[in-house]
Amino acid sequence: MYVCLCNAVTDSQIRQAVENGATRMCDLRAELGVASECGKCACCANQLRKETLQQMGACHPGRVAA
Repeated sequence: MYVCLCNAVTDSQIRQAVENGATRMCDLRAELGVASECGKCACCANQLRKETLQQMGACHPGRVAA
């Protein structure tokens, strides 16, 4: 599903970016342009970021989720 309509960013792209190291919202903004225009997607993008980090922590117990 599209999360950021302004920059046509999907939930899959956000998850992939987090899995590849974009662990902060500023990382997602720099890499994908999320929340850089109107900002309406910020809450949803941040929630996806947190969920992905938690899932990664469950898969990799030594990894710290932010």
